[in-house]
Amino acid sequence: MTAASRYALRAPRESDFERVAEILVADELDDAGQVILGADFLRSEWGEVGFDLATDAWVVLDDKGSILGYGQARRAEPEVVESWGVVDPACRGRGFGAALFDRIEARATGMLAGSSQGRFRHSINAADDAAADMLAARGLRLLRHHWHMEVVLPVPPEPRVDPPGVSVEAFDPGSDLPGLVAVLDEALADDRSYRRGRFGEWAGEEMSSPTYDPALWQVARVDGTLVGAVTAEASAEGWVSFLGVLAAARGRGIGTALLHHLFATLADRGAPRALVNVDAGNPSRAIAVYEGAGMRVVKRWDLWERTRRVD
Repeated sequence: MTAASRYALRAPRESDFERVAEILVADELDDAGQVILGADFLRSEWGEVGFDLATDAWVVLDDKGSILGYGQARRAEPEVVESWGVVDPACRGRGFGAALFDRIEARATGMLAGSSQGRFRHSINAADDAAADMLAARGLRLLRHHWHMEVVLPVPPEPRVDPPGVSVEAFDPGSDLPGLVAVLDEALADDRSYRRGRFGEWAGEEMSSPTYDPALWQVARVDGTLVGAVTAEASAEGWVSFLGVLAAARGRGIGTALLHHLFATLADRGAPRALVNVDAGNPSRAIAVYEGAGMRVVKRWDLWERTRRVD
């Protein structure tokens, strides 16, 4: 990267939302040829509990006051700070990304001060070699490759056919929650990004959210025993949050059946597509299950990490 042109950095304002979303969309079109996250993702990021635009995000402006890039950092877990940034594709190579990362890195360092096991993580497009070189020079290492997968939903939805001996049903918040938490906690244990017990914490938060919709959670039973589950959320389109089947019940098409039920529910509501974020190195058959349900890779991104350095 060359030395940055004249620029200024400041905290974003609510009135900057549309411009920041435009830059994110432009970056996605340049990288993947289609919009995957877009304005809905940015709105959800700005609405995260504990995230403060005044201290946790920055926009970079040129000498005319035009916003050319955006970056943010937020505490994802007590010992983990996650961050990302984006620069207008037409303005790359001018040092704006490095300037944003300076602020991101400084904020992450402050958030993790006093932590003995702090981890600083930053996400980039998988094809962004310049960003990868910058992160490596700053002491981060490539942690995981991720894929966004997508299925264009059928209209009308396909028939919902369950495997023999398997019953896929709507989630009942009053009776299914303990079983669902237990199944997903065990089923996701092999996922490198999953922390045991996390789903129980997440479920409580999700079920108290105004966007929670129990109709987008499905469970699978064999002989009355809950053996698999899928959870999702939706705005204009659907996102698969968690999918898991107990090891003893795998190989019967249960994961695919759960996804088909979910996709049909989303299609009934007029959602044009469903998406999921997956760890490309997942040791389970999750990717094969998603592919078997008709999903395909539409974007690749990488997660980099630096653990706290003890001086």
